[in-house]
Amino acid sequence: MQLLAIDTSTSAITVALHDGFRVTAESTTLDPRAHAEHLAPGIRDVLGQVGVEPGAVTGVVVGIGPGPFTGLRVGIVTARTFGYALGVPVRGLCSHEALAHQSWLAGRRGELLVATDARRKEVYAAAFSLTRAGSERMGDVIVARPADLPEHWRSLPTIGRGPLLYPDSLPGGIPSGGVGGDLLDVSAGALADLAARRWSAGEALATAALEPGGGFDGLEPLYLRRPDTQPAPPSRKSTLG
Repeated sequence: MQLLAIDTSTSAITVALHDGFRVTAESTTLDPRAHAEHLAPGIRDVLGQVGVEPGAVTGVVVGIGPGPFTGLRVGIVTARTFGYALGVPVRGLCSHEALAHQSWLAGRRGELLVATDARRKEVYAAAFSLTRAGSERMGDVIVARPADLPEHWRSLPTIGRGPLLYPDSLPGGIPSGGVGGDLLDVSAGALADLAARRWSAGEALATAALEPGGGFDGLEPLYLRRPDTQPAPPSRKSTLG
């Protein structure tokens, strides 16, 4: 296996390569406004770190969000294009699940809130249960103002940029050095590790169609709301003579 992992749902443009046993290479750049500029160099970097040619990649996994529209779209479109060009499967995972898994890998156990920046003074949030067996999402991912999240959620240990941006509403931010804490953005290495574990366990992941015009059913991004910009409505010509 040479699994390429991509995530652009947060401020991190992150790429990793997994050989079926471990993460062999990872590249991450922090830039919330330039996902398109950094993603292709990141892919070249991880492949170059271990001397893997693009044609040797056997599958792609991409974080499907939630995340801001433009940045998230960059990662998903790139993953779809890469997979189609090579004829390899493209699978998607919720990006918040990758963050929770990263905290689990670091040794965190118990309930956990993942809260990432949704802009507009809101966060994308989801609650997880971390046990010895792994991390499990408890319910849907939502977008809301931090103060409007369920009270129980706001009391949980929290990772993502939410506690950093809204400490009064999300006081459960795990201090730097805390077990499974200090995690602000998604790691493609954690995304790859989670996908590889689920793959080897025979669990189904959302898969993109490879046929031209197939619409990539099953790999829809978790935008959770409409994009910031919308097409202008059709103009109405004056009927006055």
